Amino acid sequence: CSKRVFKKTSGNGQLTLYLGKRDYVDHVDSVDPVEGVLKIDPADLGDRKVWIQLACAFRYGREDLDVIGLSFRKDIWIQHIQLYPDAGHKPTLTEMHDTLLKKAGEQDILIYIFFCSFATFLLFVTFYYTIYLFTIYHKIIYDTGKACGVDFEVKAYLAQSADDPDEKIDKKDTCRLVIRKIQFAPDNTGSGQKAELCKSFMMSDKPVFLEASLDKEIYYHGDPIPVTVKIKNETNKVVKKIKVTVDQTTDVVLYSADKYTKNVLCEEFGETVEGNANFEKTLPITPLLSNNKEKRGLSLDGRLKDEDTNLASTTIIRGGMDKEMLGILVSYKIKVNLMVSGGGDVTVELPLTLMHPKPKGMPTFSPI
Repeated sequence: CSKRVFKKTSGNGQLTLYLGKRDYVDHVDSVDPVEGVLKIDPADLGDRKVWIQLACAFRYGREDLDVIGLSFRKDIWIQHIQLYPDAGHKPTLTEMHDTLLKKAGEQDILIYIFFCSFATFLLFVTFYYTIYLFTIYHKIIYDTGKACGVDFEVKAYLAQSADDPDEKIDKKDTCRLVIRKIQFAPDNTGSGQKAELCKSFMMSDKPVFLEASLDKEIYYHGDPIPVTVKIKNETNKVVKKIKVTVDQTTDVVLYSADKYTKNVLCEEFGETVEGNANFEKTLPITPLLSNNKEKRGLSLDGRLKDEDTNLASTTIIRGGMDKEMLGILVSYKIKVNLMVSGGGDVTVELPLTLMHPKPKGMPTFSPI
């Protein structure tokens, strides 16, 4: 159990929210539960109740654009729990609860523990894009903040009902902490993909054969990706160079069928293959956010406050899952392209899975 505690107090001082962590692991078939403690000052509550809300929302547009009507927010999934007056929510006390109760301290004020469960289909991804108003933003989107994404938060608030659209809840009567749901790579990543193509050219009765392969299924962010390229050139043409690219595709499925494909790596290798010759070499590539910060249309893993992050991890989907409920899907592919003399080219594509390694001691899971 982590000794670090995250705390947030409402503007009126009546609610104080405690969480032991802000990262919750999605094991594909289950998700770490949210265990927390809420300290309540019951003075001046009137007929209002105290609620805990665990919510996942899709936001299109930055928060500061709400005032001009350019921001869109939709709750994908939401869970409400009434803590006060006591409505029977009595979870089993865990080690995390015990740590948070010690931190909450004051026993003369009401203290409640709570236990929330995630829906397993939700992910936390941020998609950055350019917004044009009356002038063009000159500052890159990476610095200006997230523009489109799936967010999670735990919120404590005072209200007569859990979710009455006609009831206005004052900001001073709420406290909230943004949290993050993350996936880690499974232990057994499986064998890598292979793609091959045999292409003939005009004025040549022989083809060029290209094969590209990866040595495993999943790669970790920041690690080199060795792409093995085999070429059998039976023509009299010359393969002048080899270009390897990585494209990220973001499928925003919640509000429309929009797909955004952005190149996140492009490297040219000056390898030549003469006519009637063979070639085999492993070419290392490493797609990094640090090389793409000036680009719009990228998806990044969700971040808390202004901490640094990375290119979004590949979305792992459980069988039978409704993709629309994920909000944003992210995938990658590697393209290997041979530039052939006389104006020809040969291209193959490989799917790429980018994820974070699972920390030591964490339970294992297998993709479904």
